[in-house]
Amino acid sequence: QVQLVESGGGLVQAGGSLRLSCAASGSSFNPNAMGWYRQAPGKQRELVAAITRGDNTNYADSVKGRFTISRDNTKNTVYLQMNNLKPEDTAVYYCNLVYSALRVYWGQGTQVTVSS
Repeated sequence: QVQLVESGGGLVQAGGSLRLSCAASGSSFNPNAMGWYRQAPGKQRELVAAITRGDNTNYADSVKGRFTISRDNTKNTVYLQMNNLKPEDTAVYYCNLVYSALRVYWGQGTQVTVSS
């Protein structure tokens, strides 16, 4: 069993930055892929960024050039650095670890609010 604890969300003005962290415990930290998703009110959850075990990254078009996903295996942690935030980035952000099709874990979510 894997537990994920997210942190780093909050309220920021447009143009500001935040760094989200997702710390994993309970298993060896070597998932096939890790990702950050977000869900705004009334909208479906969407992929924001992902990174594979081989360090290949993928970003939603809306965040390319502004967000960076990274990980620190020594700390069992995945990060999402968010720069130049926009009001439309306001959402609950969730981290996700994928070990296999049957082993997918989600964090509890952290609120990010960007004021204009």
